[in-house]
Amino acid sequence: MLKKIGIYAKKNHPDAEQIASSICERFKQEQIEVLLEDSLAEQIGQVNGYAEEEIPELVDLIIVLGGDGTLISVARLVGEQNVPIVGVNLGRLGFLTEITRDELPEMLERLIADDYQVSDRMMLDAFIHRNDKVVGKFTVLNDVVINKGALARIIDMETYVDGRHLTSYKADGLIISTPTGSTGYNLAAGGPIIYPNINSLLITPICPHMLTNRPIMVWSRSVIEIKVNFEDDVVFFTADGQVGRKLLPGDRVEVRRSELRTRLVTSPNKDYYEILRTKLNWGQR
Repeated sequence: MLKKIGIYAKKNHPDAEQIASSICERFKQEQIEVLLEDSLAEQIGQVNGYAEEEIPELVDLIIVLGGDGTLISVARLVGEQNVPIVGVNLGRLGFLTEITRDELPEMLERLIADDYQVSDRMMLDAFIHRNDKVVGKFTVLNDVVINKGALARIIDMETYVDGRHLTSYKADGLIISTPTGSTGYNLAAGGPIIYPNINSLLITPICPHMLTNRPIMVWSRSVIEIKVNFEDDVVFFTADGQVGRKLLPGDRVEVRRSELRTRLVTSPNKDYYEILRTKLNWGQR
């Protein structure tokens, strides 16, 4: 049974205050303590707020009010705590924030009754190697991306899977995606949609120079290595589209399945295929 829950919200969203207040009131009736991150606590007039990184180790469950970007950032904060996350969609698309505003009251009752389902989602660990040293480590839910700056030329990315040479991509960039992230940048770049529980990784080139370079799916336990070759251009590494750093010529990016998982509470009223049909307007003319 729940004893403490945490709430995060998209910054400055006009509806977050009212929704967070109603959630606090309902859990208060059940004597379940609610911990709010600092900015949200201030927004709704509560004195005791918490730093974002403190909440996951103190609670049994987390509710995120916002869109997929907000949920993804919270998933990185949760890390080893393995706390289930309920995503409430306050945005437009929202593949990960499954619960709609209309479904929220029912979802709260299910949480209180300990009657809810959780979907475990794969995460990735990515390392940036430079001169035989690891200069960056990132754990992500959706994807890692290597891409060029606005005025940079095509990047040469020598790519290996489990130590075996796959190809040297000449492209604007490269996306390494989890099945969860397949509906993100991967989809926009022409990659396939993968059911979230399939044990696979996706390698998708961005605007490849050779039209025969197509997205490829590999086993989830594969280790993917990319050596980035360029001269005076600007090339970036980005994790989940939110954090990252500038790469230098000769840097090597290593991507592998993480031992961490993100646990997402699923909607009781729809399955993954219904989410795809609804969000992508399939079947409509």
